[in-house]
Amino acid sequence: MAVAMETDHYENFPVASILMPPRLRRPVGLIYRFAREADDFADEGDLQPTQRLALLDSFSLELDHIEAGQVPEIAWFSQLAAIIREHHLPIQLFRDLLSAFSQDVVKARYADYDDVLDYCRRSANPVGRLLLVLYGAATSRNNQWSDAICSSLQLINFWQDVAIDYRKDRIYFPQDEMAQHGVSESQIAHAETNGLWREFMSFQVQRTRQFLHSGAPLGRELKGQLGLEMRMIIAGGDRILSKIMNADYDVFRRRPVLKAHDWVLMLAKSAF
Repeated sequence: MAVAMETDHYENFPVASILMPPRLRRPVGLIYRFAREADDFADEGDLQPTQRLALLDSFSLELDHIEAGQVPEIAWFSQLAAIIREHHLPIQLFRDLLSAFSQDVVKARYADYDDVLDYCRRSANPVGRLLLVLYGAATSRNNQWSDAICSSLQLINFWQDVAIDYRKDRIYFPQDEMAQHGVSESQIAHAETNGLWREFMSFQVQRTRQFLHSGAPLGRELKGQLGLEMRMIIAGGDRILSKIMNADYDVFRRRPVLKAHDWVLMLAKSAF
């Protein structure tokens, strides 16, 4: 679950939270480390695609070792193995993350909305589900709410990072919807907001906002600090969408991020 802030290093997932119960900070930190490092294999540096895939395969091999009860070769994976065993974390959710990051290496365009959501299902939803297992709250209903929140946050990340992703030769907009609105790759390449761009972006924002809020009951279902954290996450995603709207959908020149005053407002909104 992620909402981008102003940082020097972009990360898909927050590494820590002051709202996280102390007993969960270490396992959560290890889950985020797995996701962050695997994501960096797909994104960072000047590696060739074959090198990126090989690094991701090395993480997959370590999951095989953990599943077989063998000692991992990468040192910190022994810590990950311990929390997987202790909390009965489904290894398949870690594999799903690797599947999405590997897809980023080889796939740069998405035919339709379902195609994008399939990516979100593997790139974002596993983290939410792993956290619910840690919380002891992984019911079928909670998983559905969590999936809606996590997929929405991934979509929000796409909408605020259109220019960043294009520099990596990636476009996460559904290609059929781009065609319907007359939005071209050339328009994205040249950061043009003419034509039906604003109508197109408004459609993406409104659909994503509805999707995000469809998972909002999870913020009330989870109690105490965990519930507050979830409500903060939802409020953060909603605020980014508002910032996109307030920028008149020009995410090229006014990339929306959360700043200090936003967190104060989000906390006030989420506390009650």
